[in-house]
Amino acid sequence: MAYYSAKAYYMNPIMELPSGKGYADVVYLPKRSMDYPALVIELKWNKSAQSAIAQIKQKNYPQAVKQFGSNILLVG
Repeated sequence: MAYYSAKAYYMNPIMELPSGKGYADVVYLPKRSMDYPALVIELKWNKSAQSAIAQIKQKNYPQAVKQFGSNILLVG
């Protein structure tokens, strides 16, 4: 429900955003009028949130959204 209600502050989610070294599962970019961080979400089955965050960092997914601001929230 939280991600659904994010539509007030974020553009439609981007599924499988190419990042150069792989694909971020889901990315939410803030609307231009909003001062919110971009959300980079990596989904894992039967693994820890720490492993999802490690993959986000290892494959440099934040690089694909850095032009939308310096604040990026990594979600695993």
